[in-house]
Amino acid sequence: MPRPAEALCKELFADLTPDQRRQVLAPWSNPNRLRFYNAPMNVRIGQVYTPPQRELLDRIMKSMCSGDDGFAKLSRNGGWDQNGGFQGCGANFFGDPAADRAQWAFVFSGHHLTVRCDGDSAPDAAWGGPMYYGHGADGHSRTNVFHFQTRAVNEVFESLTEAQRRSAVIDRGRPGEGTQSVQFRRNGFPGIRSGDLTADQRHATEATMREILAPYRQEDVTEVMDIIRRNGGFDRLHFAFYRDADATDQTRWSFWRIEGPGFVWNYRVMPHVHCYVNIAARPSA
Repeated sequence: MPRPAEALCKELFADLTPDQRRQVLAPWSNPNRLRFYNAPMNVRIGQVYTPPQRELLDRIMKSMCSGDDGFAKLSRNGGWDQNGGFQGCGANFFGDPAADRAQWAFVFSGHHLTVRCDGDSAPDAAWGGPMYYGHGADGHSRTNVFHFQTRAVNEVFESLTEAQRRSAVIDRGRPGEGTQSVQFRRNGFPGIRSGDLTADQRHATEATMREILAPYRQEDVTEVMDIIRRNGGFDRLHFAFYRDADATDQTRWSFWRIEGPGFVWNYRVMPHVHCYVNIAARPSA
């Protein structure tokens, strides 16, 4: 019977020696907990964890995914998109998972990857904080493991009328990769608002969101959907397409971006995929 990632994290944490904890444990309040990483946070798995602990880490990562296909996506077909593979990545704890009612988080980091789980210690943030992923291949290429996401978003674009495309396509500049803080304003986001689409088109945007979320376990998908609802629903999400300057067709985007209240999914397609995700609700009272 598969075990939840949180239970496996607690098992791993209980097995850590004092020396290991000094290397991979930080307080919950440490700001590194909520940062994006494009490399191991500090030490590599192969440097600090024992072989049985590495096996447990592998199970943790698999339990954070939707299944074998989801794990293949996040692990970049098992290669982890970096030298050293899995053992070249990092795995860190913030807070004490063993303490009663404690806030804690597990953060896995590596080249083109930051993922996390936290036992719902941060109920107003999907995954417990922002995430990052990528793959060293052209995002329009089928060799990129996240190509399916660009394909799904392109289906939204294909459903738009010419007038709608004039709102959705951004020819002036790019969003860049440093604009991932969530905003809770109601309006002013780039692109076309889902609420301004037809019923069939809105249905397509929801289907696209579920496709984008496909690699992740159901608990996290449910949390994302709930936060979208709490922030006003799909109607407030905007879809924006940033056309590459030397594009030779209508769908060769340099970026696509989905943004709305408390929501940023910023996906750099060219020259290879870098994607930053930050989804949060206003803090509960």
